[in-house]
Amino acid sequence: MTASRKPVVLLLGEILHAEKEWEDLAEIAELRQLKDGHRGQFLEDCQSGVHDGLLAIARTYDSVELTGRFDQELIDLLPQTLKFISHTGAGYDQIDAEACANRGISVSNTPGAVDASTANTAIYLLLGALRRAHIPATALREGRWRGSMGLGHDPDGKLLGILGMGGIGSAFSLRAAPFGFTMQYHNRNPVVHPSSNPTNARYVSFEELLRTSDVISIHLPLNAATEGLIGWEQFDMMKDGVVIVNTARGKIIDEEALVEALEQDKVFAAGLDVYEKEPEIHPELIKSDKVVLMPHVGTATVETQRKMEMLVIDNVRNVLQQGQLLTPVVESRNRKA
Repeated sequence: MTASRKPVVLLLGEILHAEKEWEDLAEIAELRQLKDGHRGQFLEDCQSGVHDGLLAIARTYDSVELTGRFDQELIDLLPQTLKFISHTGAGYDQIDAEACANRGISVSNTPGAVDASTANTAIYLLLGALRRAHIPATALREGRWRGSMGLGHDPDGKLLGILGMGGIGSAFSLRAAPFGFTMQYHNRNPVVHPSSNPTNARYVSFEELLRTSDVISIHLPLNAATEGLIGWEQFDMMKDGVVIVNTARGKIIDEEALVEALEQDKVFAAGLDVYEKEPEIHPELIKSDKVVLMPHVGTATVETQRKMEMLVIDNVRNVLQQGQLLTPVVESRNRKA
C-alpha cells in the first residue's frame, strides 16, 4: 500500500459546530480522529506507533478525558513527526507548553474567541454575588418566596479591581463600566495600547488592588506564578465585605482560604465558574448561600464554541499551508516546524 502523501492531522475529541470546515481540511490533509479511550490506551498507542506520522494534533478541551494532561510523560511519547498542537480554549494549562517547545512542538490556543462569552459570564456572577442571588432564587423554587434574603449591594461607585487586563479582562471592563464602577487593574506590566484598556482603568500594584478594591474579578492564566496566588495572606489584605469573582482557573484561589473568608464575612459573596479540583467542588462552597456557582461554562454558547472551533481549524489550515500557527502561545512564539 502506498503511504498517503498528505500530512496527517489527528483530532482529539469532536468538532460539533464547524463540521464542514473541519471536513474541508481533507482536501489538503489526511484527517484522523480519536473520540473514545483513556490515557493509558493513548500512551500505549503512542509508544507502539499507532500515531506515527502525525504532523499536527487538534484537541478539544474535553479531550483531556481521553488523554489526560499533555505532560512530560505524554509529550515524550508523541511521534517525532509531530510539530503542532492546536488547542481549543484560551487557557492552555492542560498542556505543558514549555515541554512541548523543548521538543520542537508549537502550541496554539484560541485567544479572542472566548473573550465576550467569558466576560458576560463574569458580569452575571458579579451581579449575582452583589445581591447574594442564590438565596432568593433557591427559596423561590422551594416555595419560600424570598427566604432569608438580606439586602445586597449596588455596583454604583464601587471600586472594581481587575486581576489580568488581557482580552477577557478588557472585555469585562467594557461590560462593567455602564454599571457605575470605578476601575483599577493589575498585570505583570501596565498595558501599552489604549485598546487593551478601553475604560482607562488605573494601573496599581497587586497589593494595592487587594487592599482597596470592593470587588475583585480574576482574569489571569494559570501558570507557576499564579497557582495559589490568592490565599490566606491575600484575603487578610482585602477590605471587609469584598466580593470575589473567578472565571479564570480555580487553582488561582486557595479554596480552603476562600471558605474561611466567607464564613468570617471577610468576603461578602463570591461568584465562581471555576474550581481548584474540577469537577470536584469544595463541599463548603456548595453549602454556602453566599456563593453563586456555575460549572465552568463561561464559553458554553453556540456562537463562542463555533468561534473557538473555527480558530482551531484556521490554525491547522495555516500549518498545512504556511508551516506555522496563527495564534501560538507565548512559549511557542516565533517557533516554526
